Amino acid sequence: MDIMALLASFIYLVSSSLLLPILLLLCLLTVWLVVYSGQFFALWLARKRHATPVHAMDALRARKFEAFPAPVRRFGQAFLQVRQEAMADIAVQNLLRDTESRLWQSLDRLKLLIRIGPGLGLVGTLIPMGTGLAALSQGDLTRLSGDLVIAFTTTVVGMTLGMLSYFYFSVQRRWVEEDVQHMELLCELGMREER
Repeated sequence: MDIMALLASFIYLVSSSLLLPILLLLCLLTVWLVVYSGQFFALWLARKRHATPVHAMDALRARKFEAFPAPVRRFGQAFLQVRQEAMADIAVQNLLRDTESRLWQSLDRLKLLIRIGPGLGLVGTLIPMGTGLAALSQGDLTRLSGDLVIAFTTTVVGMTLGMLSYFYFSVQRRWVEEDVQHMELLCELGMREER
């Protein structure tokens, strides 16, 4: 038996067997993104309700955390407790780093989906194109049209996942940067009062 034909058959079998997992992953990621969209808009409404005060420095100095979004409010309460500890400057710095790290980690799934969505869409396009071309060589136009429908819909779904994830990531990255800025300002104001 020809080794090239054997290798080509093996690769074709591997490629064809990947189509079902790719379609399943695209479906699961679509459901996850729909759920995440609801969470995003709830977060957006909450942030609209708690718009950053015009005089953020004065509000932070007066410890009026209720005027800020939830991450800053939680950090403010934790800051007031940590500031009472023996080595407050180190404890506050550690609290700030931990909080900042958690905020950035909350965006990791979106960052991953920005890359994975279009990649899965592309792989989901190429696999049925291969089987569709094989069907075309045998004159089976029905199979070709079915494979082309799968190919193009996986592309659309994958690209949509990537675009929506990028939109959500961009907006939330701006929110995280704003929250971290307010947390750092609170730490500087609070620790300056201690001196």
